[in-house]
Amino acid sequence: MDYDILILGGGIIGCAVAYELSKYNFNIALIERDYDVADDVAFFNTAIVYDGSETSDEVMSGLEYIGSNIMRETCERFNVPFKKIGCLRVVSDENGIVKLEEMYERAKRRGIEGVYLIDDKDVYDIEPNIKSNVRKGLYSENVAIVAPFDLAIAYAEVASDNGVNFRLEEEVLNIQELARGFRVTTNKNKFNCKVVINTIPHEILIEENGRVEEKEIEDIKEQTKNMSYLLVDDNYKNKLNKIVIETFDKNSFVISAPMTTSGSLIGIKTTKKSSLDDSLEYANRVISNLTRKNINNIFKESYNKDSMVIDDSEIDRGYIRITGTHYGKITIAPAIARMICDTISNNLNCTLNKNFIDKRREIYKFRELGKKEANEIIALDSRYGKIICICNHISEGEIVDCIRRPLGARTVEGVKRRTGAGFGSCQGSYCYQKIVNILARELDKNVTEIVDDSKNSRVLKSRIKEFKDVWF
Repeated sequence: MDYDILILGGGIIGCAVAYELSKYNFNIALIERDYDVADDVAFFNTAIVYDGSETSDEVMSGLEYIGSNIMRETCERFNVPFKKIGCLRVVSDENGIVKLEEMYERAKRRGIEGVYLIDDKDVYDIEPNIKSNVRKGLYSENVAIVAPFDLAIAYAEVASDNGVNFRLEEEVLNIQELARGFRVTTNKNKFNCKVVINTIPHEILIEENGRVEEKEIEDIKEQTKNMSYLLVDDNYKNKLNKIVIETFDKNSFVISAPMTTSGSLIGIKTTKKSSLDDSLEYANRVISNLTRKNINNIFKESYNKDSMVIDDSEIDRGYIRITGTHYGKITIAPAIARMICDTISNNLNCTLNKNFIDKRREIYKFRELGKKEANEIIALDSRYGKIICICNHISEGEIVDCIRRPLGARTVEGVKRRTGAGFGSCQGSYCYQKIVNILARELDKNVTEIVDDSKNSRVLKSRIKEFKDVWF
């Protein structure tokens, strides 16, 4: 066998599984088709950590509750941004009140503490900037926000340090069952293994009678919903301090959440096709005087309401499948990883890795350092004193470090996601070309070889003239 375990897909779940399994003496590889891991995490790097009180699905509720507790401990150990800030759901009609009462009763039945059904006065005491004519609220003090890309990278770095082989830029083409184990064919290699853990969002069917096909999971595809997001500048005066969700009807709601760094995120879910003005109109039903000048960025994203397939029915032959894009995927990822690790360790003859290192190499975020600490770092490495991203105060030292770390950045997008450079109010107009130069220097490549996010996204196609040096 080439490997004991092959993990297909390097998203947040794949990275979490790799981390958990690296605690054992397995020979493990993770296969990811993109240049980087965690490409399934939204670029704004903020996600809500749910407590299991909001979903109607009992299994997902349990996974959310377990996952949130595991995540809090993991983030503290790996120094990943995690803030417990609370979530306030508000309604303004009788139907909404009934729904909140049902959620409250579910939370009590599930034994989830810290969830309260409150009246309009208490709502405005918690969040005085809510604009709506609120009649009732459901407040959970357990809900938090996390930097999901930081968490996924931390999982991957620690797993890599403990022997997991990350094979990037390899796309899975075929899974074939053998007499003992499986053969996984990629666009570059063929590997034999005992166990396959498939976390790819679409389904790769195991080859039967010489045929293999790829398809979407139909029951998940049918439930896909679309969200529009507004990234709001930190200078907006009427921002909300808690996560606030207001439901207008079964097809539309607005959610406002603080970012893990600065500013806030407003999501709008509606069945109608919405423009920026439509999104602003919805947002201003919850908060006041939000205008175009307060918006840093806009984007759309798809999610599934309550759909995640975790299929271990074929564990006896060594195959586990996890598919779907559940809205709480970030929350449940640690729980799924722990569950899969327990299942595999019980099914395979394995021992704990006595040399397991459950620690991530230190990261210095210049904007968070005090004056004394900053000067000490600059004395050791002068590049920390050179600011590349003016908006978010990201230094050259941080960018160099994110390239040189285990599974370091190899693309502009990889640098931006790891450091936050380029996500300020200028949207990278000042620092983008500087990042390209640093990547070329650190990777020993020509600037024309540097890509934005994938092999087909070269930043510079060619030089007009060949000079010894290129200056930006």
